[in-house]
Amino acid sequence: MSQIRIFDTTLRDGEQSPGVNLNQLEKLEIAKQLERLGVSRMEAGFPASSKGDFNAVKAIADTIKNTSVTALARTVKSDIDTAWDALKGAAEPSIHLFLATSPIHMTYKLKQTPDQVIETAVNMVAYAKQKFTHVQWSAEDASRSDWEFLAQIIEKVIDAGATVINLPDTVGYTTPLEYGNMFKYMKENVPNINQASLSCHCHNDLGMAVANSIAAVQNGATQIEGTINGIGERAGNASLEEVAVALKIRSDFYPYTTGLKLEEIKRTSDLVAKLTGMYVQANKAVVGRNAFAHESGIHQDGVLKNASTYEIITPEMVGVKSNTLFMGKHSGRHAFKDKVKDLGIDLTEDKLKEAFKLFKQLTDHKKEVTDDDLFTIIMEVQTDTASVNKYQMEMFQVQYGTTNIPTATVQLKTPSGETVHAAQTASGSVEALYKTLDVLIEEDLQLIDYQLNSVGGGKDALAESHVQLKVNGETVNGRGSAQDVIEASGNAFLNAVNRYIVQQNSFIKQEVGSEV
Repeated sequence: MSQIRIFDTTLRDGEQSPGVNLNQLEKLEIAKQLERLGVSRMEAGFPASSKGDFNAVKAIADTIKNTSVTALARTVKSDIDTAWDALKGAAEPSIHLFLATSPIHMTYKLKQTPDQVIETAVNMVAYAKQKFTHVQWSAEDASRSDWEFLAQIIEKVIDAGATVINLPDTVGYTTPLEYGNMFKYMKENVPNINQASLSCHCHNDLGMAVANSIAAVQNGATQIEGTINGIGERAGNASLEEVAVALKIRSDFYPYTTGLKLEEIKRTSDLVAKLTGMYVQANKAVVGRNAFAHESGIHQDGVLKNASTYEIITPEMVGVKSNTLFMGKHSGRHAFKDKVKDLGIDLTEDKLKEAFKLFKQLTDHKKEVTDDDLFTIIMEVQTDTASVNKYQMEMFQVQYGTTNIPTATVQLKTPSGETVHAAQTASGSVEALYKTLDVLIEEDLQLIDYQLNSVGGGKDALAESHVQLKVNGETVNGRGSAQDVIEASGNAFLNAVNRYIVQQNSFIKQEVGSEV
């Protein structure tokens, strides 16, 4: 069977999803899980886009050793230099250059002639090749480009040193037959095509990203690009877990293997969902909550008699386990530490102590502590390691009912150490709490989005809240959990504000350091 490389762009294209804003530690956690999943390459970010992205890419490149780390760059020398500075500590650094090739992009976006586009692409690939042994070049909007022109520019960038040629369906416009034929055309009409690998990168605007990716492989592509849970701009990217499982289940028809550890899929999906705040739809293929649920009586009867009657994928294949009780209030710190390690998460001793304290608090109120519960509280402490002064909720009280006006009273400790308090009324309990917090917090705040979800099931389930705020004009995500939905909502709100403060403090340190 032919080996298909999996190029994961969750940390770059996936983070471009509206509302997703990962910090450096969150990106690093996802990167470590992608390494455990076994992806061939991970695109860690776009270093030239911001100092924060540069630092995140560098941290990932310096940490990940079993997976090639890639960075995106425009066909600009300064972008290439910045990418090298971020990646030079990686075990196998590689760069991903892109330049549009469709008539509409060249005319209206680049304002360049086809000959100018070829010259730019060739010069920048040659420049990147001086630093990187692995250079991927992407023909942005390839699916709407002229095939004859594509063949011409591909031949020249391969001569300039490109080792991978990516032909993306940038706007999710093409169909499997069209997309496959494009790859077939390049295989037959680019004289030096065997000197480079072909890669596909599909968006899901028409719901055909996975089908298009597989069609590309059937016609010569040896690398598939995509994201976990299919996140990404607009309707998202090809869902890597769907690609991998489809190739596995239909290996009788598709003679390809990805090398992914399929049993790590569910854990990877859950981590990405929690940290991005983009929850997986219940009927999502492979990782959705209902993927292995059967409500129809006929289906239930068939599954009970033989699971293969209605299940073509076993839950165990993708790492779905029964979420039963495994720890309780009498579990000790050693058992807790072993469980954290089993979940694949590395915690410092300080963070382990903090997580264990939250675990013990949870067991005082919740009899059945599940993997999902533990995962939630561990992520809460793992992704907030800032040693700066922040807002802390010292006390809150919310009064509401069918005959009462919802009223929230809050006592808050500010970053300066001052204790402040206020009370506000509103139309609902969460609104009253948020309105009161807004009064007490100095920053200019605007709530953009609010989500509330249950972690697991049962009346004693944890509540998990995600919010998106504009803090002083900058969009920030916040996450919080508690057994009480109001408390979880308040925790998420403050988490967003504190993330902004941490981010600003980090930028100040970077600026001072650069001046020195």
